[in-house]
Amino acid sequence: MIEAKQLSKSYGGQIALQALDMNIKEGEIFALLGQNGAGKTTTINCFLGFVEPTSGEALIHGVSVSNNPLESKQYLAYIPETVMLYPNLSGIENLAFFSSLAGQNYSEEKLKGFLSKSGLQESAQKQRVGGYSKGMRQKVGIAIALAKKAKALFLDEPTSGLDPKASNEFSEILKELSGEGTAILMATHDIFRAKEVAHRIGIMKEGQLVSELNAVDISANELEMLYLKTI
Repeated sequence: MIEAKQLSKSYGGQIALQALDMNIKEGEIFALLGQNGAGKTTTINCFLGFVEPTSGEALIHGVSVSNNPLESKQYLAYIPETVMLYPNLSGIENLAFFSSLAGQNYSEEKLKGFLSKSGLQESAQKQRVGGYSKGMRQKVGIAIALAKKAKALFLDEPTSGLDPKASNEFSEILKELSGEGTAILMATHDIFRAKEVAHRIGIMKEGQLVSELNAVDISANELEMLYLKTI
């Protein structure tokens, strides 16, 4: 569902991403660990079409992002560290607007259903987003992904700044989406959250994927030690 083939990106001779090969299947959660500047965000930006790779290819559902940018975007959703919503609109109004951009026209009950499934309490759904916590905004982002029927979900530091309860709730939602067949690529600094939620974990350094392992094959402490050795 999410595939990189020798994906590389340079900026003025500075290598940001070097010959990345990656394959994430339906229902699989892949967590990318690495320091700032390791190449995690560049990887995601190549899949989103925000940057053009210097060489190689990024594919979503078999569609080349570079060659067919509009078609590839039909299959994906993106949740950044801070979800950008319209503060003067309610959660349900934001969801209606962004799902309409994706060509969907849902009833109010259906929109409420997406928000409830994402974990946003019913009492908040018609409140203005300007008063939402970061965790609540993330849940609206998840609801947008659900409404768009995204097959591939990209997350960049999604639990940064969330309290433990909100972070745990977010992880449970990701597991549910995974169970429904969504492929998820998550860039994060949170080693223990990566271990808890991901099926596979990759560690990046200086634009290269230097380690890749199954989450079940390593403890959180062992993963931390491996990560510290890498950086």
